[in-house]
Amino acid sequence: MEEYRKNLEAISKLSPEQYRVTQQGGTEYPGTGEHLYNIEPGIYVDIVSGEPLFASSDKFDSRSGWPSFTKPIDVANVNERPDPREGGIEVRSVHGASHLGHVLPDGPEEHGGLRYCINSAALRFIHRDDMEAEGYAAFFDHVHECATCRTATFRPGNNQGSSGEALGGFSLLRA
Repeated sequence: MEEYRKNLEAISKLSPEQYRVTQQGGTEYPGTGEHLYNIEPGIYVDIVSGEPLFASSDKFDSRSGWPSFTKPIDVANVNERPDPREGGIEVRSVHGASHLGHVLPDGPEEHGGLRYCINSAALRFIHRDDMEAEGYAAFFDHVHECATCRTATFRPGNNQGSSGEALGGFSLLRA
């Protein structure tokens, strides 16, 4: 089993935005993250420690402006704690101690009702075709094929934009 830890060399190679998000608890601007519209099959790992965090199979379009997931690959790699600065529940990686984003109770009900709203700047995407070579073959069973995107149920009033407008429904993004 791989041992994940905060990697000082990885931290030294972070962009200013990645550093601000992961090490200083920042939030990237909505709609700007490189992984927001990614629908390729694979997993998302902590950019600092490499610990596996989320699978493409659990990613959905919440229309919030950030990549959203219904659950982590392994809850043992994710810490959830109250966020005194922004409110709500902050999500951090366990081994890298990176700030990832927040978890909210407005996700698709048929998939547990949670939305892990995650900053792209905290993640590195590993395509399914590269998972074995990069040491993540154990997580193949988390990456599923799907011929079409499935629609998830939106709960009006819970998913609102910064000015309070409803953002509409959302779809599960399935590769």
